[in-house]
Amino acid sequence: MSTPQAPAPAAPPRLVSLDALRGFDMMWIMGADALGSAFSHLKGGALSRLAATQLDHVAWSGIRFYDTIFPLFVFMVGVAIPFSLDKAVAGHGRNGALLRIARRTVLLYLLGLFYYGGFATSLDQVRLLGVLQRIALCYCGASLLYLWLRPRALVAAAATVLVGYWLLLRYVPVPGFGAGDFSEGHNLTNWIDAHYLPLRKWDGDHDPEGILSTLPAVVTCLLGVLSGLWVRRNDRSPSEKARNLALAGALLMALGFAWGTEFPIIKKIWSSSFVLVAGGWSMLLLSAFYTFADIWGRTRYLQPFVWLGSNAITVYIASNILDFGALSARLAGGDVAAALNRAWAGSGDMVLALVSIALCMLLAGFLYRRRIFVRV
Repeated sequence: MSTPQAPAPAAPPRLVSLDALRGFDMMWIMGADALGSAFSHLKGGALSRLAATQLDHVAWSGIRFYDTIFPLFVFMVGVAIPFSLDKAVAGHGRNGALLRIARRTVLLYLLGLFYYGGFATSLDQVRLLGVLQRIALCYCGASLLYLWLRPRALVAAAATVLVGYWLLLRYVPVPGFGAGDFSEGHNLTNWIDAHYLPLRKWDGDHDPEGILSTLPAVVTCLLGVLSGLWVRRNDRSPSEKARNLALAGALLMALGFAWGTEFPIIKKIWSSSFVLVAGGWSMLLLSAFYTFADIWGRTRYLQPFVWLGSNAITVYIASNILDFGALSARLAGGDVAAALNRAWAGSGDMVLALVSIALCMLLAGFLYRRRIFVRV
């Protein structure tokens, strides 16, 4: 006679804030370039110029809103890791979780190759490291560390990588430029890419998603892991979790700006100070979305973001194939956009940008309503 099995513990409720914040980030990933261009042409004075500036990357050192968009996505990948991997370990053991990590890492990496054109042209145009490839590697590194290390050890690992990265760039001499030169093309990160990263590199002989800078990028993902662990705790009230998350974010930003006086805030090499500033900003946003969605329950106002966040990678790949910008031009371009621009400088460009974002939202909403979720 078989012994009846105890019922499996109920899964924790899904945090709407995770999908909503991911979708909020995706909106900017999909539309920031077009919106930034539109604001730069829009007749609106200082406010338009400020918006255009914030929706463009800094040339090298410093940080703007646009520079925080990609690290926010990497951070959100980390937030989801404790939820997904604990479920995998509970259902299939650690070996099953490792297989899940390997499968997802390979699929994301291959999607990254596909996104940048795959093998459509000559081999030297294949980009081995890019946005999706970085997400894949950060997910893999943070997931493996999470499986074997306790939270305090994760904090120690993150600190070790950030300090070690700074020490490398500060004290290891670069041929022809010496040590401690953080300018573009003169630093150790760029030098390693120029000599050891084969095939296509995004910035000539180096890449903003290059080899050495992947290490501090993993720390961005680890900051998400630690935030996810904190949000998941049952021994703290929701308001306390949101408040402490915001305080931690503000502290990290302050530390990052302070460190930036010695190790400049540079997204293109993912400097340690950049990790702290962007990670702190990500924590502040997570705290705000967690408060609004999961504490106050104002989820209906976030539905378009939830749609996007539930199929983020799918919509990202679809944008590469469908070209929402070209589709928006068919709907509101040509003489329509020209007439709007004549009536108010830049307004036609703004309409095209907003239509492109709306098309992304409509696709995400279509998939969501039909319960179609493509998981990598």
